[in-house]
Amino acid sequence: MAEAAAPARLADLDVEARLARLDELLEEVESAPGPAARAATDAVRLLTEVYGEALARVLDQADAPLAERLADDELLGHLLVLHDIHPEPPEQRAARAVERLRPAVRERGGDVEWAGMDGDVARVRLTSGGGCGSGCGGGGGGGDVSTAVREAVLAMAPELTAVEPVPEAPAPAFVPLTTLKRRGGP
Repeated sequence: MAEAAAPARLADLDVEARLARLDELLEEVESAPGPAARAATDAVRLLTEVYGEALARVLDQADAPLAERLADDELLGHLLVLHDIHPEPPEQRAARAVERLRPAVRERGGDVEWAGMDGDVARVRLTSGGGCGSGCGGGGGGGDVSTAVREAVLAMAPELTAVEPVPEAPAPAFVPLTTLKRRGGP
């Protein structure tokens, strides 16, 4: 007996295209007048609730490593957040997003560091090789890095309301050795 072939999976770009089309169709349905439009919107809402319950039951049956792998998948992770059943709190997901970006930011001569949460606002410390810090918006491309960090954090933890920079700590002042005096010595 031959094994059945695994069903074909959609590429990420195909998923994105379908989600964009779904948004368009939902906007059309929501803007249409009449009871048919309300019924279609209710049907989508109810179907979404049932799928959310199904996902929750899958997580209930999954051991910790499987739940982590499921939550780490971009599409599944978004669905778990949508249904408020993601096993990882937003702060951990946001911190993980920052850590994933760190190598790319370092390649550009800067650094990014997770600085914690303030309510529903993520805090990050973004520095550049040129020393202009998170306020870089000009020729150094710091604004691009800041935007990429914000987008990555909010993609992983969309329930957060914002991503704000934490100012760099000022560099310690340089004190020449010759200006220091010894205590108790000649």
